Amino acid sequence: MKPSTELFSLIKSLTKSEKRFFKLNSSLQTGEKNYLKIFDFIEKQKKYDEEELKDHFKNETFIKHLPSEKNHLYKLLLKSLRAYYSDRTVSSQLKQEIKNVEILFKKALYKECNKFVKRAKSLAQKYEKFYYWFELINWEKKLLEEAYESGVFSADLDKLIEEEAEVIEKLRNLAEYHILYSKINYIFRSGGFTRNEKEREIVAGIADYHLIKGKNTALSTRATTICYYIKGLCAASMRDYEDALVNFKKAKSVMDAKPNIKADLQTRYIYTLNFLLHCYIDSHRYGQAEDVINQLKGLRTDKSYSSLDASVRLFTSIYIGEMQLYSRQGEFKKTLELIPEIEAGLEKYGDKINKEKLLLFTYNTAYAYFGVGEFRKALRHINEVLNDNEKMLRQDIYSFSRIFNLVIHFELNNHDFLEYDMKSTARYLNKHEKDYEVEKLFMKQMRSLARVNNEANQKQVFIEFSEKLDKLLKIDRENVIQEYFDLKAWLHSKIDGVPFSEAIKQNQAVAT
Repeated sequence: MKPSTELFSLIKSLTKSEKRFFKLNSSLQTGEKNYLKIFDFIEKQKKYDEEELKDHFKNETFIKHLPSEKNHLYKLLLKSLRAYYSDRTVSSQLKQEIKNVEILFKKALYKECNKFVKRAKSLAQKYEKFYYWFELINWEKKLLEEAYESGVFSADLDKLIEEEAEVIEKLRNLAEYHILYSKINYIFRSGGFTRNEKEREIVAGIADYHLIKGKNTALSTRATTICYYIKGLCAASMRDYEDALVNFKKAKSVMDAKPNIKADLQTRYIYTLNFLLHCYIDSHRYGQAEDVINQLKGLRTDKSYSSLDASVRLFTSIYIGEMQLYSRQGEFKKTLELIPEIEAGLEKYGDKINKEKLLLFTYNTAYAYFGVGEFRKALRHINEVLNDNEKMLRQDIYSFSRIFNLVIHFELNNHDFLEYDMKSTARYLNKHEKDYEVEKLFMKQMRSLARVNNEANQKQVFIEFSEKLDKLLKIDRENVIQEYFDLKAWLHSKIDGVPFSEAIKQNQAVAT
C-alpha cells in the first residue's frame, strides 16, 4: 500500500510563523517528543519518502508504531493551527466566544454569560454570520428562561422570536442563492460557455429565477453579492460580456462598500475581479483589463489576503490574465517573458493549484510559442493538455486544443499526423453536443488543405476559408473560437504572408 502523504502535505503547507508557533507550543510540553523528530525530518524532505524516514530512525523504538506517531503529529499540528488562527478570522472568533458562553452557562455565571452573548451577537450581525447569529439567539433564549425563573421579566421574548424568524429567513435566502450558484458554476466549469440549446435553456432558467430577476430579493449583503455574481456568470456563460461586466461591477461595488464583508469573502472578491478581467479581454478593452490586473496585484500586499489559499488564487488569476491579455494583442514575446515567474510559482504552490488553472497555464504557453513561430514547443505543450483529458472539466479547453493541435501539425508539415488527428478530432467533436458551425467549417477546410500540396492551391483554400469564416463570425456565438485561437488572424497571416502576431495586430487596428 502506498504511504499516505497527508502529513507531508500539511507540513509543507506551513508558513515560517506557523512552524515557529508549533515549535514554541511543543517546548512547553513535558515528556518525550518523538513527533518533533518526525516533523524535523519530513520538513527537510523535498518529496515524501517513508522508507527513508524508517531507515533514518531504525534504531528508535517509536518507529515500530510509525502510523500512530504520524497520526499523533498530524493532530498536534491541527491543534496548533487552530490555536494560531483562533482570533484571526471572524468565524474562529465566534466559535471561541460560543465556547466561552457554553462554559460560563454551565458554571451558572449567567450575568457574565449574557455579556459574551451580546458581544458575539454584535459581531455575527456585523459580518452577517447567520449560523452563529442563530445559535447565539438560542443561547439568549436559554438565558431568558433562567432570568424568568429568577423573577426577572425585563427582556422582550416576542422581539427575540421576531429576530430569530428574520435570521432564519436570511439564512434560507442565502442558502437558496448558493444552490443557484452551484448550478451555474457547474455549467461554467464543465464547458466554459453554453455549448448547445439545452445548456442555454438551463442558464436562461437560472437567470429567470425569481431571486435573480426580481428586485430587492436579496435579504443581506452576502446574498446581494452572490446574486450579482450569479447574474454575471449567467451572462458570461452566454458570452454576453456587456451584461456580465455590469453585474460583476455591481458585485464588486457591494463588497467594496462593506469592507468587513469583503475581507470575509476573499475568494468571491478575487473571482469577481478575475471575471471582470476576462470580460474586458474578451470585449477587447485591454486598458481596463490592465487596470484590473493591477488591482489583483495590489491585493498581494493586503494582509487580509495573505493566506495560502488567497495567494494561490491571486497567482493564478494574475498570471493567466496577463498571458491571455498579451496573447490576445499578439504580444506573444511578452507572454513568454512571464514563463520563468510562472514556473517559480508552480514550483512554490505545487498541488495547491487546481487542474483547471494548470490546463489554462499549459494551453496559453502553447499558444505563446505558436505565436512566436516555435511550433515544436507549442506542440509539446498542447500535447500535455490533450494527454490529460478530463471527461467533465472545461471541455471548451479540450475541444479547442484539438483544433489548435491540427493547426500546429499543419505548420510543421506533419501531413501524416494531420490526416490521423483530423479523424480523431472529428470523432471527439461529434461526441460532444455543440451547435457551433465554426468547428464544422474548420474541419472541412482543413481536410481541403491537407489534400493540396502547392502553395498556390493552398492559398486559394485559405481565401475561401477566410471568406466563409467572415460570414460565419457575423453570428455572435460563432466568435467563441476567437477567444481560444485567433483563426481569423491565422488565415490572414497565411494569405498575406505576414507573421501570425502581426496579423493579430493588423486585424485589431482595422477593428478599432
